[in-house]
Amino acid sequence: MPIKKTLYGATALTLMAAGGAFADGHAKELTIAIVNNGHMINMQSVAEAYTAETGVGLNWVSLEEGVLREQVTSDTATGGGQYDIINIGMQEAPIWGAAGWIEPLNFSADYDVDDMLPAMRNGLSHEGTLYAAPFYGESSMVMYRKDLTDAAGVTVRDNDSWANIKGAAMAMHDPDNGVYGACLRGKPGWGDNMAFVTTVVNSFGGAWFDADMRPALNSAAWSEAINFYVDLLGNYGPPGSEGNSFNEILALYNEGKCGMWIDATIAASFLTQDGVAYAQSPNAGNPVGANWLWAWAMAVPTGSPNSEAAHDFIEWATSKEYIQAVGNHPDFGWGKVPTGTRASTYAIPEFQAAAGFAAAEMAAIESAAPEATDIKPYVGVQFAAIPEFPEVGSAVAQEIAAALSGAKSVDEALEASQAAATAIMQEAGYF
Repeated sequence: MPIKKTLYGATALTLMAAGGAFADGHAKELTIAIVNNGHMINMQSVAEAYTAETGVGLNWVSLEEGVLREQVTSDTATGGGQYDIINIGMQEAPIWGAAGWIEPLNFSADYDVDDMLPAMRNGLSHEGTLYAAPFYGESSMVMYRKDLTDAAGVTVRDNDSWANIKGAAMAMHDPDNGVYGACLRGKPGWGDNMAFVTTVVNSFGGAWFDADMRPALNSAAWSEAINFYVDLLGNYGPPGSEGNSFNEILALYNEGKCGMWIDATIAASFLTQDGVAYAQSPNAGNPVGANWLWAWAMAVPTGSPNSEAAHDFIEWATSKEYIQAVGNHPDFGWGKVPTGTRASTYAIPEFQAAAGFAAAEMAAIESAAPEATDIKPYVGVQFAAIPEFPEVGSAVAQEIAAALSGAKSVDEALEASQAAATAIMQEAGYF
């Protein structure tokens, strides 16, 4: 891929003419904070060509997602200047953009911002201004071992009931042979266990807050949902589930230890088990919010001394050309391109041939419903798009993990969750 075609403006031309240095003669280096998921790790290899052609060094800081959120939030909020580019998502981008913490993104016509899936573009914008560019986008879905469901005589359907999902997990569960019926997130964090748990709560008809933005964790829907979650994972999940999130479960699945996994659609790019099948997320009568919507995106903290170079890199890393670079890369290929961001990706014949999950992924993304509803009076599916949510979500996450581990009863965990959330929202002035 000719990287020069994806670097635009006088800055890029000056860089090329200087053989990898800017006009002041100093080589540029960008420090980039990324989540340690597969596509981000792959980007480090693909971007070696970017450095070779532009002379821009790339200093990667790869962090587990909970740690990344804490460090990036702290540094960006205080103007610490530790990073030139940061990984953030739909919860942060509109709020941080409105607060002036991150810079608006303006790309060249060749970038084709209209090719971006509307759900991703809207979720990363504030009042029509894009503040973060999606590196990959996702919803959630069921990924399951069809050989095991066939052997057990059970079927997993699109938008199945939770009762049927539990029955399938029970039928596949064979811990003596190292197979667990359902592998689900349990590791505490507002974007870890609570991403999945919130979709379960949504599907039972619950929400984080009521119409007055008062915490609603003491509702019957939360009690039903968390009791179901703890029962399902406690009886048919792997031991130590309270320590498992995306990367841990991906490893378990690829070791053949999971009958089913309900998680990010992007996981399908990294599954190596044969016979994986896909279904749309289950629900307990309410399909709205039963599958999440997220993007890991790239943004520039306001005041970065390397702002122009950072914008140029983001334009390259989230472009159509980058998709081609991964698809044609000898170590990756079309089954491992970042998905969920551009409509054009789904029209590439090589991608269609390699990605058996593509149709299920797109259906999940298109059915995700982040808008406010009568049940949830806030924007967001597996999060609430308010500044206080990370603190609320993190506090509740610890309580749910305690219930899963058996350290607390579900009732005790929800009572503590309600108290913690109420205190945070009161201090923030909501009531």
